[in-house]
Amino acid sequence: MAASNTDAQWNAMTKIVNDFFKRSDCVPFREPVDWKGLGLYDYPQIIKRPMDLGTIKKNLKAKKYSNVADVAHDVRLIWSNCMTYNANGSDFYELANVLNLKFEEKYKKLLTDFMIEDKPSDNVDTSGSVTMEEKKAFAKLLYKLSKEDVGKIIVDVDTRCPSALTKNMSETEAELNVDKIPVGIFRELMAFAVNASKTSTSTKKVSKKKQ
Repeated sequence: MAASNTDAQWNAMTKIVNDFFKRSDCVPFREPVDWKGLGLYDYPQIIKRPMDLGTIKKNLKAKKYSNVADVAHDVRLIWSNCMTYNANGSDFYELANVLNLKFEEKYKKLLTDFMIEDKPSDNVDTSGSVTMEEKKAFAKLLYKLSKEDVGKIIVDVDTRCPSALTKNMSETEAELNVDKIPVGIFRELMAFAVNASKTSTSTKKVSKKKQ
């Protein structure tokens, strides 16, 4: 492990991972997905970088992570993989969403307690993450949305992955960090933004016709 984190910080991060591993609702995430045994033959095509809690525990024990942010990146990958592969509204999707919220709460407390940044190392593997093209498209869509729709996105992010949102002191403005939004949640936000932008554009056209 790199010297960027203290033993106390590593111990705190390891405890978070171990606590999740012990949870009964995390049983499906303790080992790699047995896609062959389950007959999920499209899994490797959809999920480019599989991840599970057991693998993270082994990596922590072998000191393969450069900092705690790299560990958090892999934990988030578990939830985002699940939410990417499973349909929105399915039991597995909802379970991953709930676990993601619980993890973000505990991880945010760790960052606050030790006053450290959530910044993965340069060598972290981000395969399977949101592409730069998707990030740019999402940013452009935000400019097309109404203040109400942007507000809905901000509230959703603040609730489901608060570490992806940086607020100013007065909390009147917020900066969105797409890199910290799990892929599954990002896809959902993108779909909302696309639909909202269409509605906004349609409303503007109707308004112009009335004029």
